[in-house]
Amino acid sequence: MSDPLILAATEARTRAFAPYSGFRVGAALLAENGTVITGCNVESASYGLTICAERVALVKAVSEGHVRFTAVAVVADTERLTPPCGACRQLLWEFAPDATVTLADLHGRTAQHTVRELLPNGFDASLLG
Repeated sequence: MSDPLILAATEARTRAFAPYSGFRVGAALLAENGTVITGCNVESASYGLTICAERVALVKAVSEGHVRFTAVAVVADTERLTPPCGACRQLLWEFAPDATVTLADLHGRTAQHTVRELLPNGFDASLLG
């Protein structure tokens, strides 16, 4: 894996807090200005409070002043490449509808999609009336 975004997401994955599921995920966002912001999933014993790696990265990025992104990488160690969940897709839509989403695993397999492909007809501010 030589892609810097995949490498950053892979490293972030090592910091995942997943004592209940063991499902460790890392994400890395590429901001328009070239800054890379990472996140990992953080589980809670109250599963509904668990936060996905993609949302952790987005929240960190926004808190640091980044609101537009061109790419995101998501890394998990699963048999099938793991795409963002619905909630993560929605937030990615709001901040990066045209971003490339690279899914990767620890064995070098990758696939690319766009946020628009993962969430066609996404809900955004233009629909608020």
